Amino acid sequence: MKNLLVAFLALILCSCQAPVKDTITIHGKVKFPDNRFKMNIIKRNGFDKTIVDSVAVNPDGTYKFEMKVDKPGVYTLDCQKWQSVQFWAEDEDLKVDFRGQDTAKMKIKNPPYVYIDGGKSNEVMNLLSYNYYRNYQSMIAAGKVMYEASLSDCEKWKEVAGKGYNACYDDLDARTRYIAEHYADRNSIISVLSSLRKESDKPLVEKIIKTLEAKNPNYQPLIDYKNARDEAIAQKERLAIGKEAPIFEFPDVDGKMINLKDFRGNYLIVDFWASWCGPCRNEIPHLKETYEHYKDKGVNILSVSIDKSKNAWKKAMRQENMPWPQIQAPGAGKDIMKEYQFSGIPYIILLDKEGKIVGKQLRGKSLTEKLESIFK
Repeated sequence: MKNLLVAFLALILCSCQAPVKDTITIHGKVKFPDNRFKMNIIKRNGFDKTIVDSVAVNPDGTYKFEMKVDKPGVYTLDCQKWQSVQFWAEDEDLKVDFRGQDTAKMKIKNPPYVYIDGGKSNEVMNLLSYNYYRNYQSMIAAGKVMYEASLSDCEKWKEVAGKGYNACYDDLDARTRYIAEHYADRNSIISVLSSLRKESDKPLVEKIIKTLEAKNPNYQPLIDYKNARDEAIAQKERLAIGKEAPIFEFPDVDGKMINLKDFRGNYLIVDFWASWCGPCRNEIPHLKETYEHYKDKGVNILSVSIDKSKNAWKKAMRQENMPWPQIQAPGAGKDIMKEYQFSGIPYIILLDKEGKIVGKQLRGKSLTEKLESIFK
């Protein structure tokens, strides 16, 4: 009888416990739908992205997902390719309304802020999203001031205007640290950790990790973050100054394979670029000057395109008429960008005669100064 009573009480206790929620509802309304496209939930992993689910927008502008959350973490809700917002998928149902397609005659890529009506974890996502939104607006304003200053003869104005971008970055970092410091008890704070890259941020990152581990040491998103962080640190060490650059081999415009080792015995400037990249195209005249000045001193250049389109790459080469070897990385450069740990272009590195890295992120004046220091 006693055993039966214990079993009965255990059954009651189990029935009172809330079931583990592995499906969340995401719904909302699109004010100006563009029904050529669907609503998508996207999972990103570095440069790769996977569409987890898609739904069409209803005639009344509403939409609804029933998302099975196999793995908690950051996902992107894409509104018919016009707007998007990152959200934390775990145990919170969400309501997200969008404006939708741009109805203005002149369409400008400056979408409005998107708010997530959800729980505590997505409160953090809202703060992050608004942080980046305001930073983007500040950068636009700083860019306008820089442009106006560039038309002036006042050198002081140009100097002060040039500092506007740095002020925007400093403000973004400060706001991000504030979020990390005051919302460390939320699982979604993991989404902030990758933005805390400075040496001075390390104690804060470790504090957050300990806070999350105290809640659940086996929490998979936290384990994934720590593994990714360790791999990034190891990769950064592999790409440190003085290390041999990872070898790659890609085809030139005629299909001939060119290997990084082919340039051993000379200094080599490796320029990662693309036809659609304005700053890359603006850097080419300086690279031409550098090439003419140093080619007889044992310096070569290799341009590595991350263009998706071969035709666009070939057209840009004809227009720019660069007199050094040109190759194209497959897959729009996703693998080489991951291996060399860069996300923005132009990305220019300098290798010595043995293929070791002697300089990274060299553009304009910094490239000139590096070469001058070598060929004194």
